[in-house]
Amino acid sequence: MPHMIDATANRSGGALPEGCVELGSADELRELLGQPYPLVIDKVHPELTDDDLRILNRSSFCLLATSDRYGNCDVSPRGDAPGFTHVLSSSRIALPDRPGNRRGDSFQNILDNPHAGLLYLIPGSKEVLRVNGRARILTDAPFFDDMAAAGRRPLLALLLDIDEIYLHCPASLRRSGVWDPESWRRD
Repeated sequence: MPHMIDATANRSGGALPEGCVELGSADELRELLGQPYPLVIDKVHPELTDDDLRILNRSSFCLLATSDRYGNCDVSPRGDAPGFTHVLSSSRIALPDRPGNRRGDSFQNILDNPHAGLLYLIPGSKEVLRVNGRARILTDAPFFDDMAAAGRRPLLALLLDIDEIYLHCPASLRRSGVWDPESWRRD
Protein backbone atom coordinates (compact mmCIF):
# COMPACT_ATOMS: atom_id res chain seq x y z
CA MET A 1 0.00 0.00 0.00
CA PRO A 2 1.20 3.57 -0.61
CA HIS A 3 2.59 5.66 2.19
CA MET A 4 -0.29 7.35 4.05
CA ILE A 5 0.03 10.98 5.07
CA ASP A 6 -2.18 12.70 7.64
CA ALA A 7 -3.33 15.66 5.52
CA THR A 8 -4.47 17.53 8.63
CA ALA A 9 -0.93 17.60 10.01
CA ASN A 10 0.57 19.94 7.40
CA ARG A 11 -1.79 21.52 4.89
CA SER A 12 0.91 23.17 2.83
CA GLY A 13 3.33 20.24 2.55
CA GLY A 14 6.37 22.18 3.71
CA ALA A 15 8.35 25.22 2.64
CA LEU A 16 7.58 26.76 -0.74
CA PRO A 17 10.28 27.25 -3.35
CA GLU A 18 11.75 30.75 -3.34
CA GLY A 19 9.55 33.37 -5.01
CA CYS A 20 6.30 31.39 -4.71
CA VAL A 21 3.31 33.06 -3.09
CA GLU A 22 0.63 30.80 -1.64
CA LEU A 23 -3.09 31.62 -1.68
CA GLY A 24 -4.09 32.32 1.90
CA SER A 25 -7.88 32.11 2.13
CA ALA A 26 -11.20 31.45 0.46
CA ASP A 27 -11.83 35.20 0.46
CA GLU A 28 -8.60 35.78 -1.45
CA LEU A 29 -9.55 33.05 -3.91
CA ARG A 30 -12.95 34.63 -4.55
CA GLU A 31 -11.30 38.04 -4.96
CA LEU A 32 -8.97 36.63 -7.64
CA LEU A 33 -11.57 34.56 -9.50
CA GLY A 34 -14.65 36.71 -9.00
CA GLN A 35 -18.13 35.29 -8.45
CA PRO A 36 -19.26 32.36 -10.59
CA TYR A 37 -21.91 33.15 -13.16
CA PRO A 38 -25.44 32.10 -12.12
CA LEU A 39 -25.53 29.66 -15.06
CA VAL A 40 -22.55 27.81 -13.56
CA ILE A 41 -24.30 27.42 -10.21
CA ASP A 42 -27.76 26.71 -11.66
CA LYS A 43 -26.57 23.84 -13.88
CA VAL A 44 -25.95 21.60 -10.85
CA HIS A 45 -28.78 19.15 -10.28
CA PRO A 46 -29.39 16.18 -7.93
CA GLU A 47 -30.79 13.62 -10.39
CA LEU A 48 -29.99 12.31 -13.85
CA THR A 49 -31.62 14.15 -16.74
CA ASP A 50 -32.20 12.87 -20.26
CA ASP A 51 -29.04 14.72 -21.37
CA ASP A 52 -27.02 13.05 -18.59
CA LEU A 53 -28.37 9.62 -19.59
CA ARG A 54 -27.42 10.28 -23.21
CA ILE A 55 -23.82 10.97 -22.13
CA LEU A 56 -23.67 7.91 -19.86
CA ASN A 57 -24.97 5.73 -22.70
CA ARG A 58 -22.25 7.04 -25.05
CA SER A 59 -19.35 7.07 -22.59
CA SER A 60 -16.85 4.24 -22.51
CA PHE A 61 -14.53 5.93 -20.02
CA CYS A 62 -14.62 7.77 -16.70
CA LEU A 63 -12.26 8.78 -13.93
CA LEU A 64 -13.13 7.82 -10.35
CA ALA A 65 -11.83 10.15 -7.63
CA THR A 66 -11.74 9.03 -4.00
CA SER A 67 -9.82 9.87 -0.85
CA ASP A 68 -9.13 8.05 2.37
CA ARG A 69 -9.95 9.24 5.88
CA TYR A 70 -6.81 11.43 5.88
CA GLY A 71 -7.51 13.14 2.56
CA ASN A 72 -4.99 11.11 0.53
CA CYS A 73 -6.45 11.12 -2.98
CA ASP A 74 -6.66 8.58 -5.75
CA VAL A 75 -7.95 8.95 -9.29
CA SER A 76 -8.56 5.72 -11.14
CA PRO A 77 -9.58 5.21 -14.77
CA ARG A 78 -12.66 3.06 -15.41
CA GLY A 79 -13.86 1.91 -18.78
CA ASP A 80 -15.68 -0.64 -20.84
CA ALA A 81 -18.04 -0.65 -23.80
CA PRO A 82 -20.13 2.53 -24.19
CA GLY A 83 -22.92 2.51 -21.64
CA PHE A 84 -20.97 0.43 -19.10
CA THR A 85 -22.44 2.49 -16.25
CA HIS A 86 -25.58 0.77 -15.04
CA VAL A 87 -28.37 3.26 -14.24
CA LEU A 88 -30.53 1.99 -11.38
CA SER A 89 -32.62 5.13 -10.88
CA SER A 90 -32.44 8.86 -11.45
CA SER A 91 -30.26 9.15 -8.34
CA ARG A 92 -28.28 5.89 -8.29
CA ILE A 93 -25.75 4.31 -10.67
CA ALA A 94 -23.42 1.32 -10.54
CA LEU A 95 -20.03 0.72 -12.15
CA PRO A 96 -18.83 -2.85 -12.66
CA ASP A 97 -15.28 -3.55 -11.59
CA ARG A 98 -13.18 -5.19 -14.28
CA PRO A 99 -9.92 -7.10 -13.77
CA GLY A 100 -6.94 -4.79 -13.47
CA ASN A 101 -3.87 -4.34 -11.33
CA ARG A 102 -5.57 -5.63 -8.14
CA ARG A 103 -4.42 -2.67 -6.03
CA GLY A 104 -7.95 -1.70 -5.07
CA ASP A 105 -6.95 1.82 -3.97
CA SER A 106 -10.35 3.31 -4.82
CA PHE A 107 -12.22 0.57 -3.00
CA GLN A 108 -9.94 0.84 0.03
CA ASN A 109 -10.61 4.59 0.12
CA ILE A 110 -14.38 4.08 -0.14
CA LEU A 111 -14.24 1.79 2.88
CA ASP A 112 -12.75 4.76 4.80
CA ASN A 113 -14.62 7.64 3.14
CA PRO A 114 -17.71 7.14 0.98
CA HIS A 115 -17.46 10.44 -0.93
CA ALA A 116 -16.55 9.89 -4.58
CA GLY A 117 -16.53 11.80 -7.83
CA LEU A 118 -16.82 10.59 -11.41
CA LEU A 119 -15.80 12.44 -14.55
CA TYR A 120 -17.21 10.93 -17.75
CA LEU A 121 -15.52 11.58 -21.09
CA ILE A 122 -16.52 10.62 -24.61
CA PRO A 123 -13.59 10.41 -27.05
CA GLY A 124 -13.84 13.22 -29.59
CA SER A 125 -16.61 15.03 -27.69
CA LYS A 126 -16.29 18.19 -25.63
CA GLU A 127 -18.99 16.94 -23.25
CA VAL A 128 -17.71 16.16 -19.75
CA LEU A 129 -20.20 14.89 -17.17
CA ARG A 130 -19.33 15.30 -13.51
CA VAL A 131 -21.13 13.14 -10.93
CA ASN A 132 -20.48 13.44 -7.19
CA GLY A 133 -21.98 11.26 -4.50
CA ARG A 134 -21.56 8.65 -1.82
CA ALA A 135 -20.26 5.24 -2.79
CA ARG A 136 -20.58 1.72 -1.49
CA ILE A 137 -18.94 -1.47 -2.70
CA LEU A 138 -21.19 -4.38 -3.62
CA THR A 139 -20.12 -8.02 -3.87
CA ASP A 140 -23.41 -9.07 -5.46
CA ALA A 141 -26.73 -7.62 -6.58
CA PRO A 142 -29.58 -8.65 -8.89
CA PHE A 143 -28.18 -6.41 -11.65
CA PHE A 144 -24.70 -8.03 -11.73
CA ASP A 145 -25.86 -10.28 -14.58
CA ASP A 146 -26.72 -7.14 -16.59
CA MET A 147 -23.14 -5.89 -16.11
CA ALA A 148 -21.46 -9.09 -17.32
CA ALA A 149 -18.76 -8.70 -19.98
CA ALA A 150 -17.49 -11.56 -22.11
CA GLY A 151 -19.79 -13.82 -20.11
CA ARG A 152 -18.23 -12.87 -16.76
CA ARG A 153 -20.11 -11.16 -13.95
CA PRO A 154 -18.13 -8.54 -12.04
CA LEU A 155 -16.76 -9.58 -8.65
CA LEU A 156 -17.40 -6.08 -7.32
CA ALA A 157 -19.39 -3.02 -8.29
CA LEU A 158 -19.32 0.54 -7.09
CA LEU A 159 -22.80 1.77 -6.16
CA LEU A 160 -23.07 5.58 -6.19
CA ASP A 161 -25.91 7.51 -4.61
CA ILE A 162 -25.82 10.78 -6.52
CA ASP A 163 -25.54 14.10 -4.67
CA GLU A 164 -24.94 16.35 -7.68
CA ILE A 165 -24.47 16.16 -11.43
CA TYR A 166 -23.52 18.73 -14.03
CA LEU A 167 -21.85 19.26 -17.37
CA HIS A 168 -18.31 20.34 -16.68
CA CYS A 169 -16.74 23.23 -18.56
CA PRO A 170 -15.04 21.83 -21.71
CA ALA A 171 -12.40 24.61 -21.91
CA SER A 172 -9.56 22.35 -20.73
CA LEU A 173 -10.34 19.81 -23.47
CA ARG A 174 -10.23 22.56 -26.09
CA ARG A 175 -6.99 24.07 -24.75
CA SER A 176 -5.22 20.72 -24.39
CA GLY A 177 -6.15 19.40 -27.83
CA VAL A 178 -6.66 16.02 -26.17
CA TRP A 179 -8.89 14.80 -29.02
CA ASP A 180 -6.79 16.37 -31.79
CA PRO A 181 -4.11 13.92 -33.03
CA GLU A 182 -2.19 16.84 -34.61
CA SER A 183 -1.54 18.23 -31.11
CA TRP A 184 -0.14 14.98 -29.67
CA ARG A 185 3.58 14.86 -28.96
CA ARG A 186 5.41 11.99 -30.54
CA ASP A 187 8.64 11.62 -28.62
